[in-house]
Amino acid sequence: MTFMKTRKQTVNSEKVFSRSLALIPGGVNSPVRAFGSVGGTPFLVDRGEGAWLWDIDGNRYLDYVMSWGPLILGHAHPEVVKTIRDAAGRGCSYGVPTREELALTELVIERMPHIEKLRLVSSGTEACMTAARIARGATGREIIIKFDGGYHGHSDLFLVRAGSGLATSGLRASAGVPEDITRITVSIPYNDFKAVDDCFLRYGSAIAGVIVEPIAANMGVVPPANGFLEHLFKKTSHNGSILIFDEVITGFRVAPGGAAEHYGLKPDLVCLGKILGGGMPIGAVGGRKELMDCLAPMGNIYQAGTLSGNPLSTAGGISTLKELARPGVYEYIKRYAEDLTGRLSGLFEKYDIKVQINRVESLFTLFFSEYKINNFEDAKKSDMARYANFFHALLDEGVYIPPSGFEAWFVSTAHTSEHMQLTVKAVENFLKKAE
Repeated sequence: MTFMKTRKQTVNSEKVFSRSLALIPGGVNSPVRAFGSVGGTPFLVDRGEGAWLWDIDGNRYLDYVMSWGPLILGHAHPEVVKTIRDAAGRGCSYGVPTREELALTELVIERMPHIEKLRLVSSGTEACMTAARIARGATGREIIIKFDGGYHGHSDLFLVRAGSGLATSGLRASAGVPEDITRITVSIPYNDFKAVDDCFLRYGSAIAGVIVEPIAANMGVVPPANGFLEHLFKKTSHNGSILIFDEVITGFRVAPGGAAEHYGLKPDLVCLGKILGGGMPIGAVGGRKELMDCLAPMGNIYQAGTLSGNPLSTAGGISTLKELARPGVYEYIKRYAEDLTGRLSGLFEKYDIKVQINRVESLFTLFFSEYKINNFEDAKKSDMARYANFFHALLDEGVYIPPSGFEAWFVSTAHTSEHMQLTVKAVENFLKKAE
């Protein structure tokens, strides 16, 4: 894969990354950061502010990755930083309960009344792993249904036809996952009503639960087909199975109450992360009281974590959720994403390049494809080589988009009309060179 580099030099990033390769697997601590899907050497960040990132060579980038979603208020939001700094001054970890854990839980339940009780954990992976354990423990059943291209963290249970970094790497599963575990995880096509019906017909009373990204965002953004989530709700209800919404990405992003509010549904369990910590590591699983009370110490389903409810993470989350309660926040980021994707669609049409832009509120993905993207198979047929060229062309113009065509673009309240103009100009420069 070749591309032209027109940015300032990235000598320092290249030197540090070369040293990292010798000591860190792949030079990164999360695979998609390695630019494996788009080629080239990743830049190393020095700092972020608002909608901008600066690398260690002094290059500045307009950021549409936003730490993969948590930074809905932008980098280093003053109020969030102050709250975290104040919390750190009182201690970074206690291992005993704090008032802030309750305060964050109350804010979550206020926005998501379908959650009656909440357990804080340290990551989205932990949240999804715990939700699956609750589903199995509460029902006495084993099988969990997921959807092709859906990514629910890297626990053994979910590494079956997963999206996100696994899709980027072209991996269908992972070495080190026992076959016995994958046998009790069934993955079927997203948005496929018949596949759901066939699955319930075949496995029936063995199905403990169904986990779904209500708006798929790890195969790129793919909205649910009309009635699809309602169909899952009916199927699980009639079967006595647990419906789990993985809202690690969509929670507090597409609406204050997440996708459940956006679509007017009440899943049995919800997994949260990303925005919940305001940039600090956190996750949570919440849902109906009778299910949540199955967790220890109330019940016999075990889950624990020394850093669960960490005071820095809860501080970041409390501050972020309070800022999001200000009038007009969601309308602003939705309007920005709506305007930007509309202008990009017009540009691609002008230059006769076929793209599909899937958007839900402020969450979107651009696919180089002439066909509508409804599921993971559709997403995999899009032109990823062209996406790689697109990525590097924008990076050279100082616009940082996801280094994988299977990921979402994230908008923040820090993005302005000037940023939109810069983005549109960078895309048009790419299109002019592509003629």
